[in-house]
Amino acid sequence: MRHFYRSQLAPHDVLARADVFFPQIGLAPLATAARARTFSGQLGVMKLSVKAEGGHYTFVEVQTDQMGESRLDRNVKRFFVTLHRTEEPRHTLEAAY
Repeated sequence: MRHFYRSQLAPHDVLARADVFFPQIGLAPLATAARARTFSGQLGVMKLSVKAEGGHYTFVEVQTDQMGESRLDRNVKRFFVTLHRTEEPRHTLEAAY
């Protein structure tokens, strides 16, 4: 699956948060580059890349080797939520029903 998120954080901040978040869920870093990370573990393999995009946004793209809605994909979405909470600490997520 391929996931993306547009963040207001700088690319190096997003990568630093990924370096902390993904090892906590059991993924070990396989490869480290200036703007990308590859993690692997029992949940699968994922590749995270960041790039500056149009002004003050950072485009975060994550590709996993899983099909459908796997545990790894849910954890990627949880990572995006942590990025959002870092950007907007006062914002609370509420159900839309």
